[in-house]
Amino acid sequence: MNYSTAVQLDKVWKRFGAVEAVRGVSLHVPAGCIYGLLGPNGAGKTTIIRMIMSIFFADEGQVSVLDGQDAAAVKDRLGYLPEEKGLYKKMKVGELMTYFARLKGIEDREARRRADELLQRYGLGEWRERRCEALSKGMGQKVQLLITLIHEPDLVILDEPFSGLDPVNRDLMRDVILQMRRDGKTVIFSTHIMEQAEQVCDYVALINKGKKVLDGSLSEVRSSGGRAAVLDYDGDGHLLRDLPGVAKINDSGKQAELLLQEDADAQQVLAAILGKVQIRRFDLREPSLHEIFIRAVGGADDA
Repeated sequence: MNYSTAVQLDKVWKRFGAVEAVRGVSLHVPAGCIYGLLGPNGAGKTTIIRMIMSIFFADEGQVSVLDGQDAAAVKDRLGYLPEEKGLYKKMKVGELMTYFARLKGIEDREARRRADELLQRYGLGEWRERRCEALSKGMGQKVQLLITLIHEPDLVILDEPFSGLDPVNRDLMRDVILQMRRDGKTVIFSTHIMEQAEQVCDYVALINKGKKVLDGSLSEVRSSGGRAAVLDYDGDGHLLRDLPGVAKINDSGKQAELLLQEDADAQQVLAAILGKVQIRRFDLREPSLHEIFIRAVGGADDA
């Protein structure tokens, strides 16, 4: 790579009739990082991705990719996995992967070599001569990911890549994303599940109702939220109400996130819990991205 910025958005707006899908969003995605676009369904994440890919064009503002160009000028250096996925069901798996590699300008013999290598590496070698219609849903999603990567793109954009995956394939997707960063690639992915972003992202942007409400490195964003304790417990969570030094509790039934007041003594909080429930774990940490997002959205200007 000979560039320091993979993607730059400067005060970008996108409207569909009377609907303002993206409202004045500015983003900076450093090269070689994993960048998460986070927010609820309908927040504008997919519209932002499609503008980065030059599928849509901004009504106002500027979008630049890799060396400051638009995506159309560097399309062979990009990999894109849309949220709405699909395969040509009658084509054979190896044939389909080779076809998409050829579309990216790769010579036929090299395309077939890369297809074989990827299929073997990810446990699909025996499916090379099978038609795509015979693939399970999980295997089909894996093949679509390999198609996205076969031309070894510098920038990979994944729209809700974890959606619908079982635990085994979620772990595979995570491992592939981490490997791409180790290989010096830039990965942008969207998700509405904050825990996924916390596992892998270097940088995040929180999007709500078409507006950016918060962005920065993951460590910066999380450290802005104060202090929290994670409690794994057995018992009646209602007994955790009104704990001294606790501003808010996010209780999931067996695990609770305790948002601590600024001057709270964590040892006193722990002492107050003893005897109320059976404690399996009590860890001090920064608040979750979920909690930070809820706070940010609650204070955002929706005008």
